[in-house]
Amino acid sequence: MREKLRVAAYAVCVRDGRLLLARSPVPDGTFEWVLPGGGMEHGEDPYDTVVRELEEETGYRIEVTGLLGLDSFRQVLRGERLRAPVDHHGVRIVYEGRIAGGELRDEIGGSTDTAAWHDLADVPALTRVPLIDTALRLWRERPADGRVSATPGR
Repeated sequence: MREKLRVAAYAVCVRDGRLLLARSPVPDGTFEWVLPGGGMEHGEDPYDTVVRELEEETGYRIEVTGLLGLDSFRQVLRGERLRAPVDHHGVRIVYEGRIAGGELRDEIGGSTDTAAWHDLADVPALTRVPLIDTALRLWRERPADGRVSATPGR
């Protein structure tokens, strides 16, 4: 089975009790909310990745204010476009960020279609990726080892 490693960096940006999220389409035509961020380019520093990705997806420039932790997961991917199953390993670096400039806008021609602020209390009702819950736990709990227990339902 082919192995694939993907390293990505994301930011938790909370301002006035609201969390900044981006919306991403899924193959069935629906949408899910995601943390702003994304995959590292070869040779890119994760810090630079999260700054670049957040600006691309939201229009904001951020100041990274801390490293919250890491999330790692594995899954076997099977799909119509895949010739054979792939053992996918994702490593996600989660930072905390503060908006330092820019204007909120939608991404054009990227992996997301809109960006918006959501009240923290409303986040559990959103259709969202599990990483949001993991990242919010990292943000709230600030574990010394930068890890929280696995998210159910992966």
